[in-house]
Amino acid sequence: MASDTVAGAPKTAPAAPKSRKSVTGTRRTVAALFLLPALLLLGALVVYPIGYSVVRSFYDQSGDGFAGFDNYRALFTDDGIRTALKNNVIWVVFAPTVATALGLVFAVLTERVRWGTAFKLVVFMPMAISMLAAGIIFRLVYDQDPDKGVANAVWVGVHDTFAQSSAFPKAHPGRESPLVRNDDGGFVTAAAVRAGDTVTLPLVGVAPDLMPDDAEPAAAPEPEADRITGTTWQDFTRGKGVGTLNAVDASELGYAGMKVEAVKGGEVVETATAAADGTFSFSPKADGARLRLPASNFEEPYNGLDWLGPSLVTPAIIGSYIWMWAGFAMVLIAAGLAGMPRELLEAARVDGANEWQVFRRITVPLLAPVLAVVTVTLMINVLKVFDLVFIIAPGSSQDDANVLALELYRQGFSADQPGIASAIAVLLLLLVIPVMWFNVRRLRREVRR
Repeated sequence: MASDTVAGAPKTAPAAPKSRKSVTGTRRTVAALFLLPALLLLGALVVYPIGYSVVRSFYDQSGDGFAGFDNYRALFTDDGIRTALKNNVIWVVFAPTVATALGLVFAVLTERVRWGTAFKLVVFMPMAISMLAAGIIFRLVYDQDPDKGVANAVWVGVHDTFAQSSAFPKAHPGRESPLVRNDDGGFVTAAAVRAGDTVTLPLVGVAPDLMPDDAEPAAAPEPEADRITGTTWQDFTRGKGVGTLNAVDASELGYAGMKVEAVKGGEVVETATAAADGTFSFSPKADGARLRLPASNFEEPYNGLDWLGPSLVTPAIIGSYIWMWAGFAMVLIAAGLAGMPRELLEAARVDGANEWQVFRRITVPLLAPVLAVVTVTLMINVLKVFDLVFIIAPGSSQDDANVLALELYRQGFSADQPGIASAIAVLLLLLVIPVMWFNVRRLRREVRR
């Protein structure tokens, strides 16, 4: 008699299907329950605002009338938004590139010095400062007054090292002076002088505490038979009715270093510089000339650059951003350097490569993935920059420093144009997507390796 089972073996029931699990061994339903709160938050805080912004960008200011693509058309026709877009391009091109390059240089150089760790700490410290605090710091750094702004204090110091500023910017002739104003902004004697003459060139207008440190009490000119002598000085004595007009008094100081020119027929035939007591003299070839105090004596002191003016405000703010983020780039690149195989570097040096060739042909190619991560991260970051521009740029040049994130704020809150603000937000999202797509592709390639 045929049997479906082997003799003596009990019949077994078919095995129940096992519940499917994830790669980590967790049941899919349990994993979904754990992910549900995060998904709800993601939908409420990210997906819904994005969707609402896209929809709102197609409506007018009130939100009741459908505007079509009018808000998007304004992105490319409004001068303020076009300036913001242009500045964003400048930011994306220069800020990540310079910050990454500086980070690479710092990371490579600090490997060779004993105090490299301390240097890295100092460079990375600005990352601990908020954008608000950094903006306030650099608003002071870029102050126009060299006595307040560090940038102009350094710039003026370097400038004055090679081109000394005038000590008499406010000086001018007083009452009944023999000097008259010249066309170039200086002063010239009304009449020509002759050999043997003594000439007095009195001026007023310089505060006593601003007189040159080497100025001495003025001395009246001593006549010389074959020369022209003179004195230029501060013709002012404190006290009402004290001192003699256009005459040297005991308490009055000479204009030390004042430049005096003898001009004849429109040409300078001789130049003299006043001594500490204001005296000067000319040779006989100045006979018949008129004496001129050139405008260079009265130029305003160099006050540095207008860092926050229309032409320099964007580079100045980018500089503050690089100050903050170069440390971030350095730390990531230094981590990449730490994992680099040193055998390749030593082999290249043994083969005769110099340090520049090792850096350019081995170090940089091996660090390419890290450099890409840093650059892409900074590109995404600069597309959203808002705080630094809003705080550092003064109201007079904020339009010139405008960026898309700041323009979004201004359109949405100052101009009460939520439709245009939503369109700017969508544009920013579209600009970030290609950068993120590139980053995701690169990460997937790294995983496959």
